Parts: sequence; C-alpha cells; structure tokens
Amino acid sequence: MAEYLVLALVLLGVLIAGTVGLVVPRLRRRPEPPLPRTEVDTRAEEDLAGPPVEAPESDLSTGVLVEPPPVFEPQVEVPEPTAGRLVRLRSRLSRSQNVFGKGLLGLLARDHLDEDVWEEIEDSLITADVGVDATRDIVDRLRERTRVLGTRSASELRALLAAELVNALDPSLDRSLRTAPKDGVPAVVLVVGVNGAGKTTTCGKIARVLVADGRSVLLGAADTFRAAAADQLETWGSRVGAETVRGPEAADPASVAFDAVKRGIDTGVDTVLIDTAGRLQNKVGLMDELGKVKRVVEKQGPIDETLLILDATTGQNGLEQARVFTDVVNVTGVVLTKLDGTAKGGIVIAVQRKLGIPVKLVGLGEGKDDLAPFDPAQFVDALLGTEATGRDA
Repeated sequence: MAEYLVLALVLLGVLIAGTVGLVVPRLRRRPEPPLPRTEVDTRAEEDLAGPPVEAPESDLSTGVLVEPPPVFEPQVEVPEPTAGRLVRLRSRLSRSQNVFGKGLLGLLARDHLDEDVWEEIEDSLITADVGVDATRDIVDRLRERTRVLGTRSASELRALLAAELVNALDPSLDRSLRTAPKDGVPAVVLVVGVNGAGKTTTCGKIARVLVADGRSVLLGAADTFRAAAADQLETWGSRVGAETVRGPEAADPASVAFDAVKRGIDTGVDTVLIDTAGRLQNKVGLMDELGKVKRVVEKQGPIDETLLILDATTGQNGLEQARVFTDVVNVTGVVLTKLDGTAKGGIVIAVQRKLGIPVKLVGLGEGKDDLAPFDPAQFVDALLGTEATGRDA
C-alpha cells in the first residue's frame, strides 16, 4: 500500500513540473509586432467609418457644446430675358395714360376742333413735358392731317396721334446697347448721373438687364464719395453672380475704374459696368473728376457706352443736367428712371428733341426687373393705353 502511495506522488510531481515548463516560456515570450497596414486596409476602414464628423465647438464660459453655424451658398438669380418687358410693364404708365390716352384723345374726338381745342391740346402736351418746340410740331401736323383726311372716328384719331408721337421719338435712332466684347477685350459701359436720380440702383438693374440677355458682367464701384454706394452695388452684383471691384472709402474713383477694367480683361467677362459718383452739374471739381475717370479708363481701351441716368420727375431741369454731362463725356444713351411715378411721360420726347441722344432704357417701377429696353412704338402704345401701331395712317 505504501508503495502505491509513493508512486502516485511521483506521477503528480512529474505532471506539475511538465505544466510549469510549458506555461512559463510562453509568458516570457514577447508579443510579435503587428503586420504593416496596407492602403487597401485603410480605405476599407474609411469606407466603413463614413465621412469624418467634426466635433462641435464648446462655449468655454458655460461648457455647453455649440453646433457650428450652417454654411449657405449664395443663390444666384437668373432674370428673364428682356424682350417684351416694356409691353409687360405698360400698366406702370397709367398716370401718363390719363394725359395722352384719355386727355388728348378726348380733345381730338370733339365734334368741332376750333382754336380753343387746339390750344388745350398744346397745353396738355406741354404739361406732359413734351416741350414747347416738339409740341408745336406735333400739333401742326395733327391739325393738317385731320383737316385733310377729315378724320373723326376714335380708331383713326388714335392712329394719327400714335403716328405723330412715334415720329417725335425718332424711331430711326440706334437704341441698342454696345456690350459685346471685341478681340477678347470686354465692352466698357460708364454710368453717370446726378445725386438723387437713382444712379447706383439703376446701375444694378442695368447689370440684371445685361445678364438677362446673356452677358457676363463685372461691376466697378467708382462712386467712392458715398459710403454705402459700393456696398449697394456689390449687393446687386451678388444676386446675379457678378463680381464687384471696389476700393477703400474716399479712394481715387479713376483708380477703381482702371482696376475694374483690368480685372474684367483678366477674367474675360463680356461687359465691365462702372458706376461713378453722383455729379452735381454746378460742381466743376466733380465734373473734372468724371473727365479724369474717362481718360484713365481709355488707357486700356475705348468706352463703348456712356449712359446718363435722368429722373423723369425732374422734367425740363433734367435737360439742363444732361447738357453739362454731354460737355464732359460722350453720352451715347439716356436711361430715364421713375417714369411710373409721373404723368409727364412726354419728357422722353423732350430729351431726344433737345439732346439728339436716344433713350435706351426706361425705369417703370421699384422692382429689380422694372428696367426695360426702350421701343418708341411700344412706349406710345403704353402711353395711349391702346394698341397703336405707330404706322402712318
């Protein structure tokens, strides 16, 4: 019995020693380094993890996590093409329609057109700012034609009056805007006008007209004398995706205009539209500054258009403003604003009669797309409130 007990103890000791011999070397063995990561492994992990998520910022004063503000891309507007815009806006001339459509047609439709009636017709035209000389010509031609033709029906009278008004607007004048680039150089359009005419706002609307008709535009904020002018112009430009070149407040306007044209050449836009300071016609220094802008810009190429902004509500005073500008720069076209707020739509006739410069755009409201290319026949149709054709009867 004792022999069996000794043998059992010996076997137990051998098993314990063998187990220790197997375990201890494994504990002492160093772990092998991991296999190198491959690019495929890294991409697979990124695909599984998804896009990285930025940790929200925290407010140090409160310790509260603050989500970063969302980033919004600016919405670029695409204005509708300007073809037919004047027809669509004809209702804006309702006050002028009372003078031309109702007033003149009512006088002409009287049974007996004596001297008193013709004097009333003249007074109506002069009151509508047609101008004395233009009024006399229109009335003389109407008197002769009604006498010869014996016209009395409403449709015939409308046709006669429309023909004379269209003729006074000289439909032969070129009213197109020269805004196409030449030989890789953008067209340069200079916008001038006195304070209060809505010049910077109208400049922004002109940019919308050009974009609507397929032109790429760059704006030059050369009105550096008015603090808000550059901001205002930049806002207009951003709406249609147009870049604005500006300088510091009170910077040299000619320098800003020069930089705008240079930037336009570098970026390859179609048209560079330059807004100038609101010039007062009795300030010689300011008019000299405008002449300097013109000379500096022309060092890089010709100015294709110089548009004069006139406020229709100023009437005949606007003509005096226009004359001073034509002495300093070569005004190629007139933009007549605020026609919707006056019964004096005849100022368009007076402008062309006195200056020989075509009205190319008219502003018929406060909306961003209420600036329309000017067409004499369509304009007369709107004034009369009828579908006058403008053709000789």
